[in-house]
Amino acid sequence: MDAKTLIARRVAQELTQGNLVNLGIGLPTLVANYLPPGMSVFFQSENGIIGMQPLEGPGGSSEALTDAGGAPTGIIPGAAAFDSVSSFGFIRGGHLDVTVLGGLQVDEAGQLANWVVPGKMVPGMGGAMDLVTGARRVIVAMTHTAKGAPKILKACTLPLTSVRRIDLIVTEMAVIEPTDAGLVLRERAPGVSLEAVIAATEARLIVEGETPEMTLAA
Repeated sequence: MDAKTLIARRVAQELTQGNLVNLGIGLPTLVANYLPPGMSVFFQSENGIIGMQPLEGPGGSSEALTDAGGAPTGIIPGAAAFDSVSSFGFIRGGHLDVTVLGGLQVDEAGQLANWVVPGKMVPGMGGAMDLVTGARRVIVAMTHTAKGAPKILKACTLPLTSVRRIDLIVTEMAVIEPTDAGLVLRERAPGVSLEAVIAATEARLIVEGETPEMTLAA
């Protein structure tokens, strides 16, 4: 199983029936493919849709409907499309149950950097700052390292997205929960040792007893 699939499958287990969930650009969009059978979740995109689903799902699609990254998206029957002002009203008003975002870095305080690398061209900050601030729960879905360098650091070196502490980090190596005490290692990926997780993480990890392996639904 490739890293992105493993991460998306594990994140999908954090969602519950009836959630209103925002999926960020890239890896987070894969989460919609791995909902447990029979679970109904309403996926929101900040450009103005509630009711997204993978293109191959039962329902409809349109060239005029895209996710936040500009990729065509499927929609469930009864989906709604609206302007970005209304969409950000949902986000800033605290109506999103969960947002799943990619990450460039997360630090020991649970703060996320994911919107810019100084000196590199980007289209803009998008909705990241509003999502991290406004969603009830923030899950970061990202690879554990980048070109062998840790992405979970003592302190972020890139500009922060928000000063708010995120709620969960899911990588292809581990599930980590930021807490008042620091970053708590909750799970290891199948076949990944505790020593390997610690070696790939610059930040200090709190290990409470035996760390279980992730259980991934089929």
